Amino acid sequence: MQSENAVSLSVIIPISERCDDLRKLYLQHAEALAASNYSYEFIFVLDGVNSAALEISKELKSEFPQLKVVTTNRRVGEATALAIGFEYAQGSTILTLAPHLQVEPAEISRVFQEFNGEEYDLIISRREPRIDSILNRIQSWVFHRLTRMLTKLPYHDVGCRLRIMKREVMEEVRLYGDLHRFLPFLAYQRGFSVVEVSVRQSGTDKKHRANRLGVCLKGALDLLTLFFLFKFTKRPLRFFGLLGSGLFGAGGLIAAVSVALQILGHETLVGRPLLVLGVLLMVMGVQLFSIGLLGEIIVFTHARRIKDYSVSKILE
Repeated sequence: MQSENAVSLSVIIPISERCDDLRKLYLQHAEALAASNYSYEFIFVLDGVNSAALEISKELKSEFPQLKVVTTNRRVGEATALAIGFEYAQGSTILTLAPHLQVEPAEISRVFQEFNGEEYDLIISRREPRIDSILNRIQSWVFHRLTRMLTKLPYHDVGCRLRIMKREVMEEVRLYGDLHRFLPFLAYQRGFSVVEVSVRQSGTDKKHRANRLGVCLKGALDLLTLFFLFKFTKRPLRFFGLLGSGLFGAGGLIAAVSVALQILGHETLVGRPLLVLGVLLMVMGVQLFSIGLLGEIIVFTHARRIKDYSVSKILE
């Protein structure tokens, strides 16, 4: 039995509705980790009520003391489940895995070699070549093409849950909502070194997953959130000010043309919706600019608490 005080690696697996045979999943990953030099613990975070998963987790817990099982009383999402798992993690190194086999378990040891051989803070995995359905690959390509355009970072498979990182990454990066998939971007923004490693996709990871329209819309909003967090967290006036100035300028131009036509006698302003539209755009522009200005004041007020970097080492 491993001593809890000797734990150096914490393996966090958030479990929701979709999961494979948890016993098989645990045994395969535990076997892969046995070749490492880490003393490890597993943490199952059951996201919401899942009686079948809970029953299997209890059985595994009775057999393997290095397994912790944490349950939530309602669905909280994968990002929050990861944050909960980290609260109970004792290791200085964190490994996250999906509740189903995304990659071959043997690939974990190769990722560990990369992690131990270089000074990286976070290593993410890229399933290559992809063997799942063509629709899944198209969806992934479009999503990652957009993320690369918005962030200028060359990540290709942020949906792969095989990630290994230093504890400091989870301490610095706050996850909520659906931002778990954007962990590499948020870690990079905080100054951590992030690298992507190619791994072999599991032969069982072929399930067709066509996202519904609502899921696609949520993904688009998540991308907008990432874009704002990545570019304008400390400069909100640049975002809202640019939009506000554009709307105010367009509205002012429309209003000016309408007034000029009235002065020249070509048209009357009475009952002209174009003038109303111009004034409305000007008001919206002022409001957006004001929001950006208030954001700048808030950022300035809390500037000493905001840290977008991490200290890697100190030589004394």
